[in-house]
Amino acid sequence: MEFRVKRAPRIEAEMTVPGDKSISHRAAIIAALSNGVCVLRGFLPSDDCMKTVQALRVLGIKIEHPEPDMLVVHGKKRLLTAPSAEIDCGNSATTMRLLAGLLAGQSFDSRLVGGATLSARPMGRVIVPLRKMGANIVAEGPNETAPVKIHGVKLKGGRHDLPIASAQVKSALLLAGLFAKGKTTVHEPAVSRNHTELMLNYFLVRTVREEDDSTSIFGDQVPESRDFLIPGDISSAAFWLVAAGAQPGGHLLVRRTGLNDTRTALLGVLIRMGAQVREAIEDVDQIEPRGTVEVTGAPLKGTVIQGKEIPQLIDELPILAVAGALASGTTIIRHAQELRVKETDRIAAIAHNLRAMGAQVVELDDGLEIHGRAELRGARVASFGDHRIAMAFAVAGMFADGETIVQDVECVRESYPGFEKALDEFVSSKRARLTTPVISSLTPSKAAEE
Repeated sequence: MEFRVKRAPRIEAEMTVPGDKSISHRAAIIAALSNGVCVLRGFLPSDDCMKTVQALRVLGIKIEHPEPDMLVVHGKKRLLTAPSAEIDCGNSATTMRLLAGLLAGQSFDSRLVGGATLSARPMGRVIVPLRKMGANIVAEGPNETAPVKIHGVKLKGGRHDLPIASAQVKSALLLAGLFAKGKTTVHEPAVSRNHTELMLNYFLVRTVREEDDSTSIFGDQVPESRDFLIPGDISSAAFWLVAAGAQPGGHLLVRRTGLNDTRTALLGVLIRMGAQVREAIEDVDQIEPRGTVEVTGAPLKGTVIQGKEIPQLIDELPILAVAGALASGTTIIRHAQELRVKETDRIAAIAHNLRAMGAQVVELDDGLEIHGRAELRGARVASFGDHRIAMAFAVAGMFADGETIVQDVECVRESYPGFEKALDEFVSSKRARLTTPVISSLTPSKAAEE
């Protein structure tokens, strides 16, 4: 399967995006631990999220799927059942890492396996701190990679000072902390996504934000069953927001998307680059804020993306690299070595594909130096089996002369089912036009003030 993309006409559109991938994983897991039935609406039925659902079913949790974006999870008061077979995590690192934390404190053994892409990704970063809690866990692959074998034991709380900010590792430790004796504290060098903490709080599990910005959880708590509405995924919206922002005069409204302030750093980068960005939080009833983002395009200029904003941009860096190629001047991405160990080496993949399309790129150990404004030309580029690389270069094709072919795009189903349809609407006459005026209640993004 491949995407064939030509230069897009002027963007003037309004849209929604599927449910948030990170929140969908976490909502399903915590609902499964609750004391009753939970209805999750807006759930993302992507390949990755469905691997978490299937894993929970293997662990004895009844989960109904009456509609594509709706789950009914029958919580069993933290009581999981020993799996009768190994648990297949597909290529979902979130599934494997969160389940490693969840299963470390159970009374049974389990084994987590994955596809070729996941089996090449490091698991030591979650295994090492879990062992500090007393976990009996080993990565059977070379260089601490999957499969991951877990012998469930009683865990003890403690403090973890993570060397690299990682929402997945933090979440694994907090889930393990639910089954540990005493208090478990996680400290990161920079703020990462806080969906797990918010979701735990929503399900009435007590966590504490300490004075040093670390997060603590106390063991032996049972989540209270509650229904939850999952907002749209701003990481999926990012592809279209950048497309509109990079097109002078382009205009896009994305409605009902998540606006958690640990996920909106993208908006601040677009503002620095010259796009007009406004956001309106319209609902915070269920802890995760959601609302509308409006972007009006302008000639972009290069910027520097580095330091503490990197953990909050890790999924958006591929599409921001494309924005850098379309901007005047130089865009520099640093301190993003985490990109080397994603579904592919994203730094190398981005550099390879941008060069194929005519951009000047310097590959750094921990990032990229991108010289714009590039006159992109259509080319045949690879996805490298990485959903975010595939989508980023489909958007790049919207700004290139000639046709761009992105190969092997089946991986997009991992995070954004429906992306191909949305892409077709952006680049064809079927594109949805705005039928409502720009909403006056929108306020400039807080990111603009940072």
